[in-house]
Amino acid sequence: MTPRDAICLGLAAVLTGCTVGPNYQRPKIDTPPAFRAPDSTQAGSVTEESLGDAKWWTVFGDPELQKLIRTALDKNYDLRIAAMHVLEAQSQVAIARADQLPTLGGVGLITGTRTPVISGGFPSFSYTALEAALSASWNPDFWGKYRRATEAARATMAASEWGRKAVVTSLIASIAAAYFQLRELDLQLEISRRTLAARQDSLKLTKTLADGGAASLIDFRQAEQLVETAEATIPDLERQRQQGENLVSVLLGENPGPVTRGLALADQPFPVEVPAGIPSRLLERRPDIRQTEQQLIAANAEIGVARAAFFPDISLTAIAGVESTSLTTLFRGPSRTWTWTGQAAQPIFQGGKLKANLRLAQQQQEEAVLLYKQTIQKAFSDVSNALIAYREYREMRLHEELLVTAAKSAADLSRMRYRGGAASYLEVLTNDTNQFAAELNLAGARLGEKSAVVQIYSALGGGWEQ
Repeated sequence: MTPRDAICLGLAAVLTGCTVGPNYQRPKIDTPPAFRAPDSTQAGSVTEESLGDAKWWTVFGDPELQKLIRTALDKNYDLRIAAMHVLEAQSQVAIARADQLPTLGGVGLITGTRTPVISGGFPSFSYTALEAALSASWNPDFWGKYRRATEAARATMAASEWGRKAVVTSLIASIAAAYFQLRELDLQLEISRRTLAARQDSLKLTKTLADGGAASLIDFRQAEQLVETAEATIPDLERQRQQGENLVSVLLGENPGPVTRGLALADQPFPVEVPAGIPSRLLERRPDIRQTEQQLIAANAEIGVARAAFFPDISLTAIAGVESTSLTTLFRGPSRTWTWTGQAAQPIFQGGKLKANLRLAQQQQEEAVLLYKQTIQKAFSDVSNALIAYREYREMRLHEELLVTAAKSAADLSRMRYRGGAASYLEVLTNDTNQFAAELNLAGARLGEKSAVVQIYSALGGGWEQ
């Protein structure tokens, strides 16, 4: 082997080096074969298809709701802040990557010196020196310290990107849930105003009957109770509705103001089936799980950075330039200067700091593993809870529809009996109150069913794929 070959092999060894610290391996997860859900609903069946794979505009078909979501995706402050986090992480990657590369600098120097006459025969003299030089330094990443740091920075950048996607998923779900809440309040307000108008007509009839002696004063007072009950409901619903509009406005990144409505709550288009899919796919689709995994990868890489600190820190430095007392001779051959230095610094005693740093990195990695597993467990629970809520609210809505039909029929019949003198106004009061409560409960059940679909979609990690 020639000396040149030996030098090349040595440089290759320095450039390649080794990478200390553990390579990342995904922790083993106890994944259930299916989400826990009522057996009688299609939402809990185990199929490859998942609602989380659907685009958000196919899940939420109301055109006005779609406009709101698009506005939020463009202007919401939380999402814009998350996007800035991604850009910041990209800069951190560039900073970490730069440590692996040599640095190069230039310097120009002019020095003027004059000495006085010194008694004893030393005359005065002066001179001007000119110098121009290039300096280069490099810390070869022989132990993989900078490569592990770059690996951690890239994982942190990926985590911030998944964090941004998690904000998108959460934002879409929040807009949809708040919008359906508004439509439910609109429905309750409509029911209250309709009920109030009917009760005011009934109050007029009761007063006429009481004035003519065909009804008692107690009947009139009971009719007044019904009117005041409906009247008292309206201001509270107005309060909730305006506050709900303010919430939507903030999510849109706008000042509080009115929100345009679209389809009624009962007319909102939704998928015929709500499949959950296979639980194992949740690990790849749900943004918060992917975010915590990238954070785990970064913590794993930091162990390598801490381990590399135990080994010698190798540095190479070189300076080359020209120096002369005259500008005319500055760039001639004799004025050239150069120097180079190779150094290996081995830590010997630092009071246990290096071991403590390594131990800290390992503990942070173990914490990241626990956080990763906890996030997955919570995700399974979120999906299961949403599936159960969807099933139960759907059953509740079906029964509330039947209850409203029966309550309305009973209220109509009691009014007819009262007008015919076959019943007291107490019967009218009871049945009218039951009808009013049943209609409000039906509105709440419809909201619960729609909100459960939103929860399923969000829990499955849907919405971030644009």
